Amino acid sequence: MTQSSAPTAVATAGPDPRAAARKPRAALSWRYRGAVAARTFAAIVIGYFVAYGFAAFSTMALPFSRVDSVVAASLLSFFVWCAAAMYAFAARSAWRACWAPAAVAALLLGAAKLCGAVALFPGAAPAAM
Repeated sequence: MTQSSAPTAVATAGPDPRAAARKPRAALSWRYRGAVAARTFAAIVIGYFVAYGFAAFSTMALPFSRVDSVVAASLLSFFVWCAAAMYAFAARSAWRACWAPAAVAALLLGAAKLCGAVALFPGAAPAAM
């Protein structure tokens, strides 16, 4: 006599008793959906500005040649963008997920401008005489 590995069908007399024990899922509120949308905006858009500010500042701050600094800063900025996205969904509130990375981006871009990142800010270049 051989054993079959195929499962045998079991006839049930009624509906699944586990299905009746489940609680109905509550509808998601618009406030919750708005908070998720704000966090998504913070992760994508504001996180991009944080990564751009980091790349701009670290291009000026790294002690490599100009080409190597740009490549290293560009590669590291992807990690910064991921960290900003993780922070956006780990923050206590959607408001904090937006303003804290925006403040960091503003500080990094301001520091890059003070360091003289003329190539990154073309409007800030002095006029040629």
